[in-house]
Amino acid sequence: MSITTRRGDTGETDLLFGCRVQKDYPRIDAIGCVDELNAALGVVRLTATGEAALHEVPLMQKTLIALMGELATPPGQEARYAETHPQRIDAATVQHLDELVRELEKAGALQFKGWALPGEAGSLSGAHCDVARTVCRRAERAVVSLNGSPEAVPNEEIVRYLNRLSDVLWLMARMEEKQVSQGAR
Repeated sequence: MSITTRRGDTGETDLLFGCRVQKDYPRIDAIGCVDELNAALGVVRLTATGEAALHEVPLMQKTLIALMGELATPPGQEARYAETHPQRIDAATVQHLDELVRELEKAGALQFKGWALPGEAGSLSGAHCDVARTVCRRAERAVVSLNGSPEAVPNEEIVRYLNRLSDVLWLMARMEEKQVSQGAR
């Protein structure tokens, strides 16, 4: 089997369950933004020095895979998807990020002078966290843009998760910078 199917040569791609759509379909755009976020987190995963990033980023990546599955489910097929994919973005998933925010703030992520300027502290991993944060915001906007349309995602926790994840990534960037300033490069 090859990765090259040629099915996309006409400008179409698949949602789950064989639903064909144009590649510029709003759900495909949202999935693509989340996929970019997952790739950006891969770079964070490779460059991180802080315990929070080292432990949490792999979990975030797995959660984003589940999130993309929910986005790839055609409207009206959510129950069918849930039968075979039990992991969903739920209140507990968001709560985990809320707890992580508290931990990072308690650890001193908010202790910086002036504006947080990505890359200024000389932390490659911090800069990558900031890039991931901006990609996360784009993914959030793409999902929000589906609201009010027939493509609206019924799981409201997805937007909350992406919103909170961008906060966590901002705090992780500050923690990664703090590691550099303390000489743990």
